[in-house]
Amino acid sequence: MLKLLLTTSLLLAMIPIPPSDALAQHRREAVDLLVLGGSIVTMDQTRRIIDDGGIAISKGRIVAIGPRAEIERAYTSRQRVSAEGKVITPGLINGHTHIPMVLFRGLADDLDLQEWLTKYIFPAEAKNVTEQFVRVGARLGLAEMIRGGTTTYCDMYYFEDAIADETAKAGVRGVLGETIIDFPVADNKTNAEGMAYVEKFVARWKGNDLIIPAIAPHAPYTVSEEHLKAVRAFSDRTGVPIVTHIAETKREVDDMVKAKGASPVAYLERIGFLNNRVIAAHMVWPQGNDIAILQRRGVGVIHNPQSNMKLAAGVAPVPRMLKEGVLLGLGTDGAASNNDLNMWEEMDTVAKLHKVFTGDPKVISAQQAFEFATIRGAQALHLEKEIGSLEVGKRADLLIVDRDTLNQIPVYNIYSDLVYATKAADVETVIINGRVVMRDRRLLTLNETVVKKEARAFRDKIIKSVGGSSAP
Repeated sequence: MLKLLLTTSLLLAMIPIPPSDALAQHRREAVDLLVLGGSIVTMDQTRRIIDDGGIAISKGRIVAIGPRAEIERAYTSRQRVSAEGKVITPGLINGHTHIPMVLFRGLADDLDLQEWLTKYIFPAEAKNVTEQFVRVGARLGLAEMIRGGTTTYCDMYYFEDAIADETAKAGVRGVLGETIIDFPVADNKTNAEGMAYVEKFVARWKGNDLIIPAIAPHAPYTVSEEHLKAVRAFSDRTGVPIVTHIAETKREVDDMVKAKGASPVAYLERIGFLNNRVIAAHMVWPQGNDIAILQRRGVGVIHNPQSNMKLAAGVAPVPRMLKEGVLLGLGTDGAASNNDLNMWEEMDTVAKLHKVFTGDPKVISAQQAFEFATIRGAQALHLEKEIGSLEVGKRADLLIVDRDTLNQIPVYNIYSDLVYATKAADVETVIINGRVVMRDRRLLTLNETVVKKEARAFRDKIIKSVGGSSAP
């Protein structure tokens, strides 16, 4: 009997006992992607910052976020991205663009808005904009935005179905509005054609993980009251956003007061156009109780500081709108009037412009400027439940920003560093909807060499179309 016990004990001692790490590995939940290390700037309600954090991603959404050790204990993945020593932030949101207009970058500079539009841009568009032009321009703009960390953008242009197609292929999120305007344009010659186009466009893309189709009446001075009401009815029926320009210039406001007896905002309120699906770009010249109307109706307002400065359109009353609870985001506008799609520059500008304009250095803090490009930008696009912050259940749209560049050393305040020191070139990795679209500064969904070659091929054609030289 003693011999039997000794033999059994010996056999048991010879059976390998799995190490604790192996047992933990067996218990871990498998996810699609783990992002580990680095400081996470969540932009959640408490503006929590997690040092040495981790994010678990599955099916395009964040399933867990917290200290790295906790995430590694609970989750495993074949795909990992190291962010050690770096900063992880929500993806940036460019609230207003005309993305194919990158092909007009630098064509007509140092002009006021009306001259810029009527003498150069509208004629250049009439002679050059085709579906191929739009696709090539969209790819160039998408590559530029990915490199700079923009993961969501809101667009208004022509052939928007083609823009949606290129955007989805690039893996970028877009609120994309097909333009409705009361004169013949590149893709549609009449209002009826435009409305028929947008009907098909919305039907094709509604429900897509990345593409949010929208209808985009250009402005209250280029779209009739009848057609604006039809746009609102279409939005009511389909539930899609309305993207438009409102009160961009003083001349626009004065002309509207003369023609309609009301400011653009008051006029749109009077005809029943405004609601919480409207995304209004610029809003430089609100009048009277316009701001109260915007707040009450839940209109998202997109501030475009660099474009407004370059065209001398004016300075939007952002501090007042912020104080009165308007949903405020930030955008670049098109690259023909900016001349880039760089949201880091817009953040830096929005803080500094309003400090100097108000004479108050405390106006628009670095944190608020970063909010405009993330969570507040999401609110202005009516997408705050999906994007804008790094929280469980939200879409996995995030950036990894290098902290070892000369312009970022040393760091005392993370928001100050992000807004006043960080450059687009500091963005190292971009993840959209859980998919890595740029890793270690290498684009993964677009061929940069081909994008550049195709875009450059349009230059000579565009110059010839406007009389053989670019504008002053």
